[in-house]
Amino acid sequence: MSAARDSMLTRLSTVLTLLHRRLLLSSPKAFSRARRLSGMGEPAVVRCLPGEPTLTISFWLDGSHRHMLRDQDEEVGKVLARIKINATKGQVRKAKKSRKRKGPEPSEAPAAPVVRLYYYGVSVADTARNSEAWRDGALLQVGNFKYAVQRNVPTLTTVELPVSLLATYPVCPNLQVEFGKLEDCEFTWYKETAPNASPGDADVSGQDSIWTVVGRERVYVPSNQDIGCRLKLLCTPRDGGRFGPAREAISEGAVEAGPGTCTFDNRHTYTVREVAWPALRVVSYNILADIYAQTELSKNVLYPYCAPYALELDYRQNLIKKELGGYNADIICLQEVDKSVFKDSLSPAMDAFGLDGVFRVKEKQHEGLATFYRRSKFELLSRHDIVLSEALTCDPIHSGLLERVCASGALKQRVQQRSTTLQVSVLKALNETGRTVCVANTHLYWHPEGGNVRLVQMGVALQHLSRVMEDAAPGAPLLFCGDFNSSPDSGVFQLVTEARVPQQHADWGSSVPGDSCSMELLSALPPLQSACSQLAYTNYVGRFHGCLDYIFIQPGNMQVEQVIPPPSHQEVTAYEALPSVGHPSDHIALVCDLCWNP
Repeated sequence: MSAARDSMLTRLSTVLTLLHRRLLLSSPKAFSRARRLSGMGEPAVVRCLPGEPTLTISFWLDGSHRHMLRDQDEEVGKVLARIKINATKGQVRKAKKSRKRKGPEPSEAPAAPVVRLYYYGVSVADTARNSEAWRDGALLQVGNFKYAVQRNVPTLTTVELPVSLLATYPVCPNLQVEFGKLEDCEFTWYKETAPNASPGDADVSGQDSIWTVVGRERVYVPSNQDIGCRLKLLCTPRDGGRFGPAREAISEGAVEAGPGTCTFDNRHTYTVREVAWPALRVVSYNILADIYAQTELSKNVLYPYCAPYALELDYRQNLIKKELGGYNADIICLQEVDKSVFKDSLSPAMDAFGLDGVFRVKEKQHEGLATFYRRSKFELLSRHDIVLSEALTCDPIHSGLLERVCASGALKQRVQQRSTTLQVSVLKALNETGRTVCVANTHLYWHPEGGNVRLVQMGVALQHLSRVMEDAAPGAPLLFCGDFNSSPDSGVFQLVTEARVPQQHADWGSSVPGDSCSMELLSALPPLQSACSQLAYTNYVGRFHGCLDYIFIQPGNMQVEQVIPPPSHQEVTAYEALPSVGHPSDHIALVCDLCWNP
């Protein structure tokens, strides 16, 4: 009898969950009406984790959403008493409104509703602890309403849409789910149309709007027909056969027209599909941090030619996400990534495109480095990030270089003032046994007179990478990406590609008094190759253009299969320089296809 009862209750719970989902997906109002007619409220959703002192109980009562935070060790009778007080207050309010409509008539005060918690038909003792009482299979009764308790069901903790929506640009929602998987969630996209329009597959949500279904994928790309319409996303969290309560988000503004042709549109014709083994597509890109784009220096001196709206973060993020998504890359190294942009925008978008990522913020700053990798091909084995100035002074492996740097007190001080970071990630290839790759990402010191600082930084970076590859990734190829702020005739480029820079190199000199230094510097690694060769420029602003960005590889471990051509000079200068209405950064992304050696 017990097994038959459990089976019946399980089937009933499944049916109710599916009914709840279908009613809510078809129309929130239809669901509300069905709930009132059936006397069955929404599930009472309970979040209770071992080790946490409190639990939460969420349910709808008298048209209001109740969210109760209670101690796990508290007796359940106290919670039920609180629910009873709230329910009674609701009945009193309804009675007062009824008397106002019908006129003053003597009437008795409404009776307090029955509030009980049952588990498989048996009343739960008031002395039971919350942590034990609120579990799957329990039923909460509040008057005539009954709530099926669902413990730790898939729950959406964040559902947000971007502020700026552009036609033909992907809308990637910021979604966070607990007790579930985003790839299992169900999505329904709507666009808002006029009340007198032919709705087709539509959901009337209020008197002023008709919401028409336009998509059911995680990412929605608005068409030109969506211009002028707001968007709504209804998302139902899921984990296997378990479903949680759906949540919706409505865009603040309407879809706007896109900018037309962008610098990356022609490049995407080379990257329509992902590459297959043994090929690997890599991107390195300085995406211009918002904290720099919004300064008065940037607006009035560096980029005065750029339309103000094209410097706004929300606008640029549309372009960045479309550009990165269209490359179908396996590994993406980004520089100048705002901390909030990684968390709220880039990470959700890249996750939707099939990539996981790691972030390393610069010390005392709000921007840093991000490395993304396609999760169907790689998994993260280990991280070995360092702050170059700290490593120089604290890690004995750099003692020889530190001694020579200390001979110039001014140079040592300049190096120590920098928070330049090296991000190092060791990735394991999932489909090839024993294959790993070491991915390094950095953004060296920017100052035009900082060549000697960059040389010291690169010396530290190469020494650190040598040790990481020996200890954590023996035999693995190296991908060293970044904005090196160094031209092909610089000491940094020579150190990387020739493994040596002489003491006579011009970069050791400095216009800063006492900052000059003269030393021979040897690389801890054999010579590396610039995978994209030496482009005419990777940075193009009104007062400067030059090649500053590189993807360095070990020619013995990987070969270049294809370099995606950069945008033409005509495309770059269509709006005078970068950034522009059609390009989100002052840098150009490097994109190449590499091939693993057998």
